[in-house]
Amino acid sequence: MTKKISVGIADMKIARQEGELITYALGSCIGVAFYDPMIKLGALLHIMLPEKNMSESNVYKFADSGIKETLRKLYAFGAMKGRLVIKIAGGAKMFEMKGPGGLGNIGERNAQNVKRVLAAEGLRVAKEDTGANYARTMSLDVSTGQVYIRSAGKPERML
Repeated sequence: MTKKISVGIADMKIARQEGELITYALGSCIGVAFYDPMIKLGALLHIMLPEKNMSESNVYKFADSGIKETLRKLYAFGAMKGRLVIKIAGGAKMFEMKGPGGLGNIGERNAQNVKRVLAAEGLRVAKEDTGANYARTMSLDVSTGQVYIRSAGKPERML
């Protein structure tokens, strides 16, 4: 039985060799799984918003600051940029927004910004399950690097 390590909203966890990193309720939020297969080092980040605002102290809440901080920690633990496999999930359009609110589709903006920040760091997304209008649960098996996506009423799938 593998140890499950739960990653909350606006949170990030790292594991090495074994364990299952899992995050729930990825609606408009994005889950970003990072994995270095050579040293079996994995991280799972659950971001809520595309860009950090100055007053917020939780770096993991935002795509830009969360990805940079996760990479900093992974590199400190021995991960190498050229070996990292990155998979993302979430970014759903959970609510229909009408009127001049300016928010637009936050899920789509989250997905676009995650990809933009990763590209700026010289990294690419290997696989993704984003968009649509349903929530996802994302898990990373640190012993194998396999990422699984579960959604209500849909079969589990491997990314």
